[in-house]
Amino acid sequence: MLKLEDTYLHKGKRKALVAELRKKGIQNEAVLTAINTLPRHFFFDTALISHAYEDKAFPIGEGQTISQPYTVAFQSSLLEVAPGNKILEIGTGSGYQACILHLLGAEVISIEYQKKLFDHTSRFLQRLGIQLQLFYGDGTGGVPAHAPYDKIIVTAGAPVVPDALIKQLKIGGILVIPVGDRSKQAMVKITKKSATEIQREEFEGFAFVPLLGKEGWNH
Repeated sequence: MLKLEDTYLHKGKRKALVAELRKKGIQNEAVLTAINTLPRHFFFDTALISHAYEDKAFPIGEGQTISQPYTVAFQSSLLEVAPGNKILEIGTGSGYQACILHLLGAEVISIEYQKKLFDHTSRFLQRLGIQLQLFYGDGTGGVPAHAPYDKIIVTAGAPVVPDALIKQLKIGGILVIPVGDRSKQAMVKITKKSATEIQREEFEGFAFVPLLGKEGWNH
């Protein structure tokens, strides 16, 4: 079992990663502090641990990846997280993004499509002592039982924005979702202005694993 040790070397590498993210344009200090606080190497298999503080995505099994730190920082910044926000995350994956949101003071509800990954991450987050509400299932339908949400974040590339997610967003809420084809996506930020009006902004140049589920790629 991986020993959860956070050494001065790891802390130094995190500091360097945060400096790199700043250079790449991330300005949200709360997000940068969360990335500086959370040991990313805890989320890696031993074989890959030396790569934990590179600004790259890495495989975590089941065809999934732990997102590039820049992407985590960019999505988290777009969400405009305020302490106490109730946030739905579609695609728990390694749990790293969910833990960043938790450190930002959010109440995090997260759903994962891959059963093995869900089981592994649930056990791992218990070891870390981080309390999140985790669900197993098709995230393209959201988690209606806990709706409405202040913010929703999707951590896999979608062909379209699922209607269910817009419906489960509070008025004034923000949805951040990568939308495009299987190889590349634009990051879409949707702000729900009213029950019938949304504002949409797009930021090009992202690549995520495909979002699976009824409104995703395998229907």
